[in-house]
Amino acid sequence: MDESHRKSLSDYRLKSAEEHLMSSNLLLENGLFKDSIGRSYYAMFASARAILALDGKDFSKHAGVISYFQREYIKTQKFDVKFSKYLTSAFQVRNHADYDDYYIVSKDEAVEQYEKAKEFLEAVKTYLDNIE
Repeated sequence: MDESHRKSLSDYRLKSAEEHLMSSNLLLENGLFKDSIGRSYYAMFASARAILALDGKDFSKHAGVISYFQREYIKTQKFDVKFSKYLTSAFQVRNHADYDDYYIVSKDEAVEQYEKAKEFLEAVKTYLDNIE
């Protein structure tokens, strides 16, 4: 994949992350907390994949994306370690919300995930702006 294609894919994934974040906010405002958490996670996940696109990397499993992001961007201190915690925690919470029967999500939890996703997306945008 050439550099212009990687850049185009990265831009597409970043736009997708922004849409997920907007969806999360709409769901949050309408009291759909479990679904809001899912969209917050996908905002972070798509943001991470936007960076991976520039590296020409992708993985078939979410854990592969998260692991690569941690290895190449957290351990190298390109991103603060808190973003690793945000992403792994959001992945776990999203899994519980989607797959565990009777899993209850509070408004506070949904707001917290939304705010972390917003911060994660902004950090990715800043990083991408600085490498271009």
